[in-house]
Amino acid sequence: MKDLVESVELGVSQQKRVNMTRPRVWIKNEFVRVGLAEILCTYVMMVFGLGSVAQVVTGQGAFGHYISINLGFGLGVAMGVHVGGKVSGAHMNAAVSVSMCAFGRLAWKMLPLYVFAQFLGSLLAAGTIYAVYYDAIFNYCGGNFTVTGARATAGIFATYPAPYLSVLSGFVDQVFGTAMLLLCLMALADQKNKPPPVGGEPIAVGLLVLLIGISLGSNSGYAINPTRDIAPRIFTAIAGWGTEVFRAGNGWWWVPLVAPTIGGVLGGGLYKVFVEMHHPPLSKQGEEVTPLGKQENICDNVCV
Repeated sequence: MKDLVESVELGVSQQKRVNMTRPRVWIKNEFVRVGLAEILCTYVMMVFGLGSVAQVVTGQGAFGHYISINLGFGLGVAMGVHVGGKVSGAHMNAAVSVSMCAFGRLAWKMLPLYVFAQFLGSLLAAGTIYAVYYDAIFNYCGGNFTVTGARATAGIFATYPAPYLSVLSGFVDQVFGTAMLLLCLMALADQKNKPPPVGGEPIAVGLLVLLIGISLGSNSGYAINPTRDIAPRIFTAIAGWGTEVFRAGNGWWWVPLVAPTIGGVLGGGLYKVFVEMHHPPLSKQGEEVTPLGKQENICDNVCV
């Protein structure tokens, strides 16, 4: 009888410990969980990315150079994937979400949620960097918040074309850059090809963004992401830079909004047509391989 009592008491004690480790409040609704995760991972990515730009610009070369921005966004993407990869997929990029819908890897009904979450995360990140670096920005430009010129600071938050770049050339630049992003992401996701080792996906995607930055970034700042650009641009319009953020660069604002969406579908489609569609249906061991579209893949779990 004594042993039975001790056994019951032990069971109650273990049950209490289990209950104590369970969170008191948790969200079961998938839409809410996905939205919150996508907001936070986008926020993390954008804080590190925009923060690196702010430090380089206001430091006037004393606290980093162009490569610092490339590293900031690349590592920021990797950290964002760690934050939300297993919940929302950590797309952090509306062009990625649209491409995943186009290729049947994300339900179209989820697209508005992803775009809104990415927009909100980017907007909050822009506000955070503005607050953190306000004194530095004010000191750098003397309180004159301008979009163009020697002491322009709007480029800390949104992308603008180089003076030599036409709108048409910039459009092609953004289509091509985003196409390379999605082409490579599809390759990284392809379990029949050479995917990164398990757990290494965030670093692989971060390195991809770093590579795009150091090779295709000088023309217009490699936005390759509609929500990454439009949300901070709207913030700067409200925060003191005014409507010039939409007029600069011959009305450049719409290019990083439209071109990446087109480029993402083109790049992903190229990989499917040239590589993915031609995989043999059976592995070398004679075992049936699950079609790529039905596998868990890192384009559902990681992206920019």
